[in-house]
This record gives sequence, structure tokens and C-alpha cells, in this order.
Amino acid sequence: MVKSMTGFGRGENSDDFRQFIIEIKSVNHRYNDVIIKMPKHLSYLEENIKKLIKEKVNRGRVEVYIHLTNLEDRGVEVKPDIYLAKSYIKALGELCEECNIEKNLSLKMLSSFPDVLKIEKKDEDEDEIWMCLKPAVEKAINNLYIMRAKEGKELAHDIIDRSNIIEKTVKGIENRASGVVLEYKNKLKNRIEELLEDAYELDETRLANEVAYFADKSNITEEIVRLFSHINQLKKTINADMPVGRKLDFLVQEMNREVNTIGSKVGDLEITNSVVEIKSELEKIREQIQNIE
Repeated sequence: MVKSMTGFGRGENSDDFRQFIIEIKSVNHRYNDVIIKMPKHLSYLEENIKKLIKEKVNRGRVEVYIHLTNLEDRGVEVKPDIYLAKSYIKALGELCEECNIEKNLSLKMLSSFPDVLKIEKKDEDEDEIWMCLKPAVEKAINNLYIMRAKEGKELAHDIIDRSNIIEKTVKGIENRASGVVLEYKNKLKNRIEELLEDAYELDETRLANEVAYFADKSNITEEIVRLFSHINQLKKTINADMPVGRKLDFLVQEMNREVNTIGSKVGDLEITNSVVEIKSELEKIREQIQNIE
């Protein structure tokens, strides 16, 4: 199945403590390039995410956006520094005695002193986080895959239609080529007779040699055969269940090469027009292939 390299997928999942929203978009690229934008403290999960993506995506630039919302703050813990608090109380007590001040120490006052209460970040359960994140990533990847497959199907239909147009045009060239030599012979003979004006007898042997040379020079049988072969390969490849973008690109290059050779060998106007038409269709196919995985 042909898949486009362009697509978008979204997935989300949550547990009692957090919610993940994943957005994945992909565009055409020569290689498989995965870029992940996520909260820094989750960076240890990057390779896990890339592995999931590369199981479904073989080519293209993939950008992943991970949004995390904490539904309950389990990552922070407040701890009292008992030793420091006692030191503050002792120091304040000594200050009251020395300055003859009435003791009026409250919990509110004590907790406002620096570092009496410390905020510490607890270590989170990595497996628990991954179990919540993984389903969201998988949903986003599946939605991306569906979109890429749908667009790929449309690209495949367009390429097949244009391949059929090219095949029909090549058959027209093949039929036309068989009469080009005879037409050349008749034109050459008439031109010679017109120039000689019956003053000299036409040398049929030299005429035959000239026609034979032209026939050999303008022979496009091999190019026609190879073109039909490339068209058949293209149609088979487009239905293969694997990444086919690079192979299709190669086939189009080879088809273009054969068409150029036909155009350079045969100066017939009708065939030249057909060559231009084929090259136009090949260029449209090439543009489509640039977006195929």
C-alpha cells in the first residue's frame, strides 16, 4: 500500500494524576527524521517514542508535540527542617531574655523564616508515566498512519491514471514509427527527382543505402520495449506493500531517459509532440512521487 509522507495524528490519554495530549505531523523528507518536543523531565522517554513511530513510519520528517497536564501534584513534597526550627526558637528565646522582650512566637511566624519549610521534588515512577504516555502516542501514530494511507491511495490512483496515458501515447509512437522510414523514403525520392528534373537516372542502390542508414539511425524499438517494461514495473511497484518512493523515482528517471532518446532519434513532428506529452505526464508523476514514502 502506497503511503503519503504528509499527515497528522492526535491522541490523548490520562490516569488519575496526569493527562497527555500528543500531536504528530509529518512532511516529505529524504530520510526518516523524528523530532520530539516534550517537557524536559520526560526526555528519558524519547527513544521509546521514536521506536514506536519508526515501526509505522519509514520515511519523512516527523514532528511530535507532547503536552502534559498534571491533574494532581504528586511531584512536590514539603518537609520541615526540625533542627533549623529549634535553632530559630532557641535564638529568639535568648534574644527575648537579653532584650527583656515578651515571648510571642507563633507557628505562622516560625514557618516564615528561611528554609524552615523545604520544598522537595519527589522522584516520579517512570514506568507509571510511560504506561500513561504510550497509549496516547500509539493513538496519534495510528491516526497519522490512517491519514498517510488515505492520501497515498489517492496519489496511487493519480499515478496509475497518468501511467495509462503514457502507455497509450507510447503505443501511438510505436505505430507511427513503423511508417516513418517509408515516409522518409518517399520524400527523399521525390526531392531527388525534383532536383534532377529527369536529367539523370535515379540511383536506386544509393537511395536504398540512404534509407537503410536513416532506418538504423532512427530505430526506437529498444526504447519502446524498455518504456513498456518500466510502465509495467511502475504499476506493480505502486501496489507493493512496502515503501516504494525511491524505486518509483528511479523508474520515472529511466522512463524520462528513454523518452529523451526517442525524441533525439526521430525528427517526426507527430512523434515529437507525443514525446512532449509523455514528458509532461512524467513530470506530474515525479512531483507526486516526491510525497510518497
